[in-house]
Amino acid sequence: MADTTKLSVEKALEKIRERDQQKSKKPRLDEKTEALNEEIRRMRAQRLRLERQPGKRG
Repeated sequence: MADTTKLSVEKALEKIRERDQQKSKKPRLDEKTEALNEEIRRMRAQRLRLERQPGKRG
């Protein structure tokens, strides 16, 4: 029979939590990316509005 290594309950929970954290990183990064993309769209629209206003810039 193959040798199996036994983990303490604490270490087993630690490994499970690590896996869960890795899985939850992607949705958080997706949210951050979407927020940054929205901010970029907003800033581009603002720049276009400012460029269209003649005489307002010095």
